[in-house]
Parts: sequence; C-alpha cells; structure tokens
Amino acid sequence: EKVFVLDGGLRAWQAEGRPVEAGEASLRPAPVSHGFDPALLRNVDDVRALLASKAAQIVDARAGPRFRGEVPEPREGLRSGHMPGARNVPFDSLLQADGRLKPAADLAPIFRQAGVDLDRPVVTTCGSGITASVLALALARLGRDRAAVYDGSWTEWGGRADTPVVTGA
Repeated sequence: EKVFVLDGGLRAWQAEGRPVEAGEASLRPAPVSHGFDPALLRNVDDVRALLASKAAQIVDARAGPRFRGEVPEPREGLRSGHMPGARNVPFDSLLQADGRLKPAADLAPIFRQAGVDLDRPVVTTCGSGITASVLALALARLGRDRAAVYDGSWTEWGGRADTPVVTGA
C-alpha cells in the first residue's frame, strides 16, 4: 500500500543536492509486510488467452526497432518481432531528459498515439519484465493503477517455438 519510487533515480537525488554516502553500507533490517496481488501479474498462458480474446491490450516497452523486428534481440536464441496485436510504447519515451517520469498531461498522448485505449485493461511487457514496470508506473500516474505486467516478457515469449511472433509496425 505504501510504495515509493525515487523519480529520476540517484542522478535526480544528487542533482537536488541530497545527501549520499560512500563506503560499505550498514543494513538496518526492518520487518516488511506486503500483499502480493496476483491480478497484477500475467504468465505466458494468460497472455496467449488475452491475445485471442482481446480482453486486454498488450503494450510492449522495448525500443521500436526491437519491437518491429528490425534488429536482432540482444539475448541469443530469441526471435525478433512482437506479439500479434501488441502496441509499442518505448519506456524511454515516458521519461524526461533528467530521467524523471513525464507529467500525466504528457504521458496520455504518448499512449494514445501508440493506439492504446486508456479506458481498457492493459498488460505491459518488455524484454525481461523490468521496463514493463515503467509503463505500469506511467499508467498509474494516469490513474490506471491496475495495469498488469507479463513478467516472462520477450525473454520467454520470443524464446518459445509455440508462441506467435510478427514483425513490422
């Protein structure tokens, strides 16, 4: 319930003149309680079903050339391209020059321009499940805080022989 993101990362922290330390860290363990919400996670079978039913939009965070299959994947053995019907919103298009997430007024047009209907469910994906979370965070900034993440992402999908792959826009 109480999760915070360091918007802009360490670079922004330091640019604001905030304190940093050097040397070995001293960890101060603290009890953490969390509630896993399986509704925010998708697996390969879920995504396969969503592609068939069109019950949710699949939005891929990879760079355009990778999404379109114009360049080889950086991981050996993965096919190039994307899932049929997926939309492409490169994660870095959602960030300002200083690494911070763009304001909501700037984010919505980026999703819309990619063909994403912000009133429909979204499942985000990427190369390995990490930058898909940037898309989910941007959607949360837009008030769509129930975007799910396909954590297997392209590493799983593009590495299987039984999943459909297309190239082009």
